[in-house]
Amino acid sequence: MTRRSLSHYSELNTYQFVTFRTQDSVDAYLLGINEKLDLSISERQMKVDEYCDVSNKGCYLTGEILTLVMRYIKKCEPEYYQLHAVSIMPNHVHLLFQQKQDLSVVMQKIKGATAFYINKHLSRKGHFWNKSYFDKAIRDEKHFNIVYEYIKNNAVKANLSDADLRFYGMYENLI
Repeated sequence: MTRRSLSHYSELNTYQFVTFRTQDSVDAYLLGINEKLDLSISERQMKVDEYCDVSNKGCYLTGEILTLVMRYIKKCEPEYYQLHAVSIMPNHVHLLFQQKQDLSVVMQKIKGATAFYINKHLSRKGHFWNKSYFDKAIRDEKHFNIVYEYIKNNAVKANLSDADLRFYGMYENLI
């Protein structure tokens, strides 16, 4: 079996929609979706997100760990990006930001530091996050709004009791 890696588009000031997941959430079903060549990349990603929303595999992002990851993602602003929205699901994260550094640098910063803190908190070692991540450059205002609403409603749609803690949006609660 040949492994194909996704190519990533990175350009400063580009608005990016990024999704990454815990290593333990990746199973044969998810690996199989990525091999379905009859589906577009967006369709594959939607199926992956739908599956992860109901899967209990790799669900470490709760309680103190949820708070830790949310704080760290917010802390990386404004040096690495301007954060517009984040949804931290039990086993994956959705981000919408305007990048201020190369995308690979942003992702290494977030995933590397949070993996270190989470592994320490859980007294575990090894890879915490899956190596790959999905990114999609935002094309226009309509696309931005669709992604923002998707991120905003992800935890609510999954019926998570702590949905209010899982979402941050810079446009919420503006007076």
